[in-house]
Amino acid sequence: MARVVVAMSGGVDSSTVAALLVEQGHDVIGVHMKLHDAAPGSAPGTCCGLDDALDARRVAEHLGIPFYVSNLRQAFEEGVMAPFADAYVAGRTPNPCVLCNGVLKFRVLLGRALAFGADHLATGHYGIVDHGSDGPALRMATDRGKDQSYFLFSMTPAALSRTWFPLGALHKDEVRAHAARLGLLTADKPESQDVCFLPHGDHAGFVAARHPDLRADGDIVDEQGRVVGHHDGYHRFTVGQRRGLAVALGYPAFVVRIEPETRRVVVASAERLDHHGLMADGCTWLADPAQARAISVRVRHRGPVVPCSVRVDDDRVHATFHTPLRAVAPGQAAVFYDGDRVLGGGWIRHAVEA
Repeated sequence: MARVVVAMSGGVDSSTVAALLVEQGHDVIGVHMKLHDAAPGSAPGTCCGLDDALDARRVAEHLGIPFYVSNLRQAFEEGVMAPFADAYVAGRTPNPCVLCNGVLKFRVLLGRALAFGADHLATGHYGIVDHGSDGPALRMATDRGKDQSYFLFSMTPAALSRTWFPLGALHKDEVRAHAARLGLLTADKPESQDVCFLPHGDHAGFVAARHPDLRADGDIVDEQGRVVGHHDGYHRFTVGQRRGLAVALGYPAFVVRIEPETRRVVVASAERLDHHGLMADGCTWLADPAQARAISVRVRHRGPVVPCSVRVDDDRVHATFHTPLRAVAPGQAAVFYDGDRVLGGGWIRHAVEA
């Protein structure tokens, strides 16, 4: 049996992880990450608020395990919240969940788990770690509808070797059934849907509060540069967006490019969103893509996984899709797979036009 620190968010998934590990006889320690001060009036279905910390503590008491709250607010501010706002100012679409995993859970929290004398860190993520002779491999979860491997690509092999994902082989209904069987108060708790520090989904208000001097209003233009409308903040838009444009062009218009330097939002018809490839940088690899049998890429959570070919250049990767992908947004993660195995990924800098 092992000593295991479980990251307990207060939701059903992490609660079930802790309970299953206790049932298996492991020495379990629960840790709740205090990441930020929840916004006033946070609604049910958000995460990381006071109620979640209390739920996590109650579950730990029910299981009879030690429980601690780890104050990671400064690390979360510097590693997730500030980059989130800065990305929108730069005209990109950020992915805070990937940053939270790479910076907080599997770096800072893992370090604290080891300081507790733990052998492993366990979380409620839906992914699978295979420990083979050539090192650990990260794979998609059995429940493809819940798979979170896209958010986990930035883990290092060293972190992966110390991490358990006990829910990786389970479906969501099985997790809730285990939670009910084990008497957990979170068994029927709704899942969180929003970004944890945006409980009302207002990213534009968050960015404006962080950058009060930002002049973000400007023109909406077509690809020939003709002004077709105006907007009150380019940081309100992302590539592929249709809603909120309020322009009449005689055809459905979508955002195809954001130009923070000129504050212009460029729109075009839907077919202009089809791309043949991308360039990503800041890449990390869990496996050598040169050894892959067949490579595919995903450019958004729950998006399609499309076969591609890649060329790796230091921390950059150039990918060519075998079939076009729609709305490749700068700032999002491009995650590469060999079958169900995660090879690694990076941050999209630009798409290659179709």
